Amino acid sequence: MDIQRLISMANQIGDFYESYPDQSHAQQDIAGHLNKFWALPMRKQIAQHVTEQGGFGLHPQVQNAIKSYLLV
Repeated sequence: MDIQRLISMANQIGDFYESYPDQSHAQQDIAGHLNKFWALPMRKQIAQHVTEQGGFGLHPQVQNAIKSYLLV
């Protein structure tokens, strides 16, 4: 899948959780959503983007969720 599309999708999820008062909990929920609804190849691709490109284009909260809680 196109990485720009994955970034856009991940950022939409992050936008939903942006207003959460507890950002740690929001990050867990973001990663939980990705782990539950994204196929393994999609999760691997977004994780690789964070590792190799520093998560360029991703909201910081989404980057942190991927680094801390994503299952790949």
